[in-house]
Amino acid sequence: MQLNLTRINYTYPRAVSPTIDGVSATFPSGWTGIIGDNGCGKSTLARIAARIVVPDSGTVSPTLFSSYCQQDSTQEPENLFGLASDWGKEAQRARTLLRIEDDWFWRYDTLSGGQQKRIQIACALYARPDVLVMDEPTNDLDGATRDIVKEALASFDGIGILISHDRDLLDGLASQSLMCEGTRWTMRPGGYSKACDQAASERASAIKEREKAAHEAKRLKVEAQRRSEEAARQKGKRSKRGLSKGDSDARERIGRAIVSGKDGVAGKLSSNMSARLAKAEDELSRRAVAKRYDHRIGEFGDVARSSYVAHLGATRLSAGEFSIDVPEIWISPTDHVVLTGANGTGKSLVVKSVVESAPETVKTAFVPQSVGPEERERALKHLRDQNQGMKGRILSIVARLNSDPDKLLDGDDLSPGELRKLMLAEQLVMNPHFLVLDEPTNHLDLGSIEALQESLIDFPGALLLVTHDRLLSEAVTQIAWETIQGERLARLQII
Repeated sequence: MQLNLTRINYTYPRAVSPTIDGVSATFPSGWTGIIGDNGCGKSTLARIAARIVVPDSGTVSPTLFSSYCQQDSTQEPENLFGLASDWGKEAQRARTLLRIEDDWFWRYDTLSGGQQKRIQIACALYARPDVLVMDEPTNDLDGATRDIVKEALASFDGIGILISHDRDLLDGLASQSLMCEGTRWTMRPGGYSKACDQAASERASAIKEREKAAHEAKRLKVEAQRRSEEAARQKGKRSKRGLSKGDSDARERIGRAIVSGKDGVAGKLSSNMSARLAKAEDELSRRAVAKRYDHRIGEFGDVARSSYVAHLGATRLSAGEFSIDVPEIWISPTDHVVLTGANGTGKSLVVKSVVESAPETVKTAFVPQSVGPEERERALKHLRDQNQGMKGRILSIVARLNSDPDKLLDGDDLSPGELRKLMLAEQLVMNPHFLVLDEPTNHLDLGSIEALQESLIDFPGALLLVTHDRLLSEAVTQIAWETIQGERLARLQII
């Protein structure tokens, strides 16, 4: 069983250019990852594959039953109560795979985001679709819930289409990846890492071939010029103009050369060389290499001159009925710390207290997890209030993260990924001593995550990173804290 998309075209109403332009792809049984920058059309193509969106032209075949799990899981699945009331084999299997408790179905609105996501996926698997489309299934999920989701999706034996910025999930599930690079879509084998390695290899080969073609075109151009000049000299030599009427010998030699055809050799060679040059230049034009998104933000940050950037004495932090015990903690000026833990175990409370403990002399930058309407208005207002120099620096970072700066200036609606990039840029240009990031990779495309990772590795100051992205935390941090829920209250543990 496989799903075929053939020459798919789709343009949003009032859009100037198509979002999807002539894309063809084959999705066999198993998982296919869809990888690309924010706004390149990943979700649109997936919704077309699931027959939620009708393309302007092109075909989706054959007709298969599809389930689409959107990123937002706050809406109750249509078959929620069907699964809740069914105790058959398939229903039991779905409950077990996603570790769902019986009462969750009847209080969906009160569940955490991770619990809602697990029910959403369980309902999709229970429907037994031929095609299952998952759009960012691990956003905002803690490590344990990510593992549960990954295990459940691995059990699906139909045609799976996975849109995700979770590199670990893509590598673990996808047997092939459809990659969007500019306007070009290419299917490559493997998950994120393998597909990206092949893309890099293909690009290196393309650059080498283009350099070879450019060298040949340059060589032929020089030779063509030389032969053209030689032909001009030969033409001048066979001209009788300027010869005296009495120089019969010279006139005879020129005449014999014209009759024998020797005088035209240089001209013919020049003509042939021009044809070869035209062919070489045509070959060079066909060896064009697409512009590469280098995934680099730049270097930012400074080291504080104080002996520490944050300090909390041993204490119990509380918010409402929730409490967490925290041992004495210090963050030195160059420490890179990761804070992990299950959802609801007090990470945000710890972060808030740590930020408040920073001395006034320490320049602290904080990017929160939330990117709601209030954060959007604050970030845009902050951008508008900057002078031209600072505004340019902020927009330069956004552009290097492959988003359109003009869209920010125009005040158009921003996607969550674009807003996250703006918030990051506004904090990085401060060159902070202490950078605090709460789930910074949420909504970012994979290229931007790699850019952020490279920047954080080189960040000279102190870093407190709250993330469930294992690859990111392993790459950029050396100290680990974890929040753990105990029988009565949570506690922070220094690993």
